[in-house]
Amino acid sequence: MNRRPVLLTALTLTATLALAACGSEDTDVPIKGSDKATGPTVPTPTTSAPASDPRPAIELPGDLSYTFDWPKTGDREKDAVLADSEQSIKAVDQAIVNQNALDKAYLHYYEGEAAAETETFVQNYVDHKAGITGSYRFYAPEVSVEKDGTASLSYCEDQGRAYVKYLETGEIKKTEVTAKSYVIYHTSLKRDEDRGVWVIQKIVSQSGSEKCRP
Repeated sequence: MNRRPVLLTALTLTATLALAACGSEDTDVPIKGSDKATGPTVPTPTTSAPASDPRPAIELPGDLSYTFDWPKTGDREKDAVLADSEQSIKAVDQAIVNQNALDKAYLHYYEGEAAAETETFVQNYVDHKAGITGSYRFYAPEVSVEKDGTASLSYCEDQGRAYVKYLETGEIKKTEVTAKSYVIYHTSLKRDEDRGVWVIQKIVSQSGSEKCRP
């Protein structure tokens, strides 16, 4: 259901940095990691919402970077789905950085089943005192909006340079890029009319997607 498939053991955190959840077809993925991060570790805002916007501000450390190859569609509602989905992705990462499984930012964009499984996913990182570092690329979005206030979004993620790091030791796990580094997501959303936000209700992920491979 959620972003970033994860497998945890008592000794190590094995992850693709994608929630593996309901409907994920493949969670057998290598540990993410690399050599020591080169970016600054002091948190700096990567995105923020203006005071008049009900959306929460997102602040992420400088050793995390994002590329969203999501061009504008020209359709107001479709572009709103893309914008809110981008923020929802970063909000989950902020919860991991904050080591808070109930971080308010991601709860702004997730509800029901999606929120419950995201909480479990983040708590796994908290329990293992693990964080994330590296760079993420999202691309090939396909979005549709229905008249009943629901929407669907599918997109790809390149996790080849996204890594797990252990907070107590500073160790960053290194793994090679494989076919499973490319993940496709299928997301179901509903517009919250009171807040004007597209809220995620369900995500299905599959690693090793042929569609997402370069």
